[in-house]
Amino acid sequence: MLTKLLSREDCAKCGECCIFSRYDIWEQPALSADVRQKAEMLLPDAEFVAKGKESCLFRIRETDKYDLFLCPLLDTEKGCMLDAEKPFECQIYPFQVTEINSHLAIILSMLCDVTAKKTISELVDFLKEGTAEKIFSYAQLHPDVIRPYDFMSPVLIWKHETPQNFNLEESNYVNSKL
Repeated sequence: MLTKLLSREDCAKCGECCIFSRYDIWEQPALSADVRQKAEMLLPDAEFVAKGKESCLFRIRETDKYDLFLCPLLDTEKGCMLDAEKPFECQIYPFQVTEINSHLAIILSMLCDVTAKKTISELVDFLKEGTAEKIFSYAQLHPDVIRPYDFMSPVLIWKHETPQNFNLEESNYVNSKL
């Protein structure tokens, strides 16, 4: 979904989005029933805990000596074992869906080195080319992917609903100086 913005090679080299500390373990992606089924085939010993009504997370029993947890689906040589079938949140990373004051918004994780080199306006323009609508539509059908706002990540686009349709509005952050 983001290949115009991020190459598979860039993502495979980095893997930062697949590594969590004990403080951000809640950031791991929600696994849909389909993704869980595929994960169980690849990782028969994996354990899961429920997240919301439709999704689950990997149960984390241990971290490494640095208190880091690597997603069990991360092959450190090749990237995600699920490739194109990875969880939705992984497909849209470094973008995340959040809810602020009962409105959905797309925020940017600052951990991605590739998007850190882009301007906020470039990222917003990319989202406006259809990606934002796909993200918001999926989030409405699968609310388990909506994260609480962390009050640190820049808000790129808001979703404003009207009875007839919804429109996208750039965040005021886009026009402010960084």
